[in-house]
Amino acid sequence: MQYPLNMDLGGQSCVVVGGGPVAQRKTATLLLADADVTVIAPQLTPKLSALAAADALHWLAQPYRAGLLGVLHPRLVFCATDDPAVNQQAAAEAKTLGALVNAAAQPELSDFTVPASLRRGDVLFTVSTEGKSPALSRILRQQLEEYFPEELGLWLERVHVLRDRMKRELSTSEARQAFWRRVLDKRVLSLVEAGQLDQAEVEIQNAITDFGAES
Repeated sequence: MQYPLNMDLGGQSCVVVGGGPVAQRKTATLLLADADVTVIAPQLTPKLSALAAADALHWLAQPYRAGLLGVLHPRLVFCATDDPAVNQQAAAEAKTLGALVNAAAQPELSDFTVPASLRRGDVLFTVSTEGKSPALSRILRQQLEEYFPEELGLWLERVHVLRDRMKRELSTSEARQAFWRRVLDKRVLSLVEAGQLDQAEVEIQNAITDFGAES
């Protein structure tokens, strides 16, 4: 049984060994997390080449060889070449450095897996089958994408701002709990799903006023 974990990678050194489509997908998610990414590969996909040209990542334009990881001090290493022996060598070096390893094609080398994910602003959904069926993970992620609209991230930003007012005006924990039950009920979330964020915010404003009067 795997342990679920969201990791802050901002500014952290992460290495992707390989320059093909798998490496491209791994690199894209790392860059979204503001990681400091180095790709080790003699050649890159066009998209990775464009990112390297834009200085969005560091590119070591050579095949992996022992010793390259030591100077990079990575926190995470993704082994994504099409050569199992190279992946195994890179994984072994990474582990001697205390880095965590992901090798999607060789799960026996991996310390962790990367779940299918969906982001709506700062709301992050992840789906994992612990490697038993990546296809099922993708299908479930697609269903989440259909169910939760882009507006959910925008709604979170509004809730975050109103949360400060709620803390000031609702003096008891009971009132705050009752408030959250009301503003996150199905009716309000249906307004968010329909893109009616202003009306949903009115519901929260009214709830703060109502519960503030009661507390």
